[in-house]
Amino acid sequence: MAKYTKTEARQWAKENLDGLINVVIPSFTQDLKGLNEKGIRHDVSRCLELGFTGTLLVSEVVMTLDEYIEFSKIAVDEAAGKLKLVHHASFNTLEENIEAVKLAEEAGVDLVLLSYPANFYPKNSQEIYEYTKAVCDATNLGVILFPVPLWNFERIHPAAIDPKIIRQMIDTIPNIVAIKAEGGMPLIGGFTQCYQMFNDEVIVMTPLEKDAFAIGNLVPLQFMGTSNYEMYGDILPKLFNKMREGKYEEVYEQYWKLQPARQTVGKLMASSDGAGLVNRMLWKYAAWLNGFNGGPLRQPTMKINQSQMNAIRQALIASGIEVTKDDDSQFFVGRFPETTSEKGENALINS
Repeated sequence: MAKYTKTEARQWAKENLDGLINVVIPSFTQDLKGLNEKGIRHDVSRCLELGFTGTLLVSEVVMTLDEYIEFSKIAVDEAAGKLKLVHHASFNTLEENIEAVKLAEEAGVDLVLLSYPANFYPKNSQEIYEYTKAVCDATNLGVILFPVPLWNFERIHPAAIDPKIIRQMIDTIPNIVAIKAEGGMPLIGGFTQCYQMFNDEVIVMTPLEKDAFAIGNLVPLQFMGTSNYEMYGDILPKLFNKMREGKYEEVYEQYWKLQPARQTVGKLMASSDGAGLVNRMLWKYAAWLNGFNGGPLRQPTMKINQSQMNAIRQALIASGIEVTKDDDSQFFVGRFPETTSEKGENALINS
């Protein structure tokens, strides 16, 4: 259950959210019939090793709601209160998202990242408000609002969510605690407007490291998230601390060293623009290069090919990041492969 009440959510966020919140993509058994608990626990533990303060439990992969809640419970147990765990409210319908957020709160997660379903086609900003309020009303957890071009809301307002509606949300929905401000990308106007209008009331940040480590040298950023920061190993958590300490020359020196990786992955991600999806297999591969479990994903999934893997590996090396020397074939197996039969045997032993 939530560590705070709905009306305490913003104060809790102001006092407890800091650093970087990355992502953990679920791991599955080799036959893809179940979750790989060893792999999941390893990835959560790896987040702590690298210095992240929290992680998003990604739901945008092929899995059932029951499996996602099992994934969340494993992560909660492994994190043992040392990571802020973020529920990914990215299920099929409003009703399913309400059910999911209630179950996730019971499982012990700390926050919610609010997405909008692919089949949600609001006719105006008020319908976006009503959807948002319905999900927020269903939980005591703090909610991160997420204006971004993924939702097809630009036909209503170019900033994805009209700032006037965000004002209404903040005034009437007490558990909106932060804004992951990516509206109007690639422009930064969506972030700057939200920061100027709302940062005194809720935490406003950009998760995009290419922007955040420049902007954060000019204005204070309390935390960053959620994104695939793990592709850089432990560099970004350390860089964030330097930025908070005002060591801007050191920040910029490291910032430019990361340009080969930033540019390469950015180009590869841009190749799927228009799909309205993040290539989670590409993100999972980049994480595997930095010690995460890796392993197979269920279909349908966006894929990664050998030329892309070669490009990411070489770009990370060019950026000064030490990556695994394991052959790429091992990514599709994972560091801790598990079969469904092994899971059943372990359950019998532990019962």
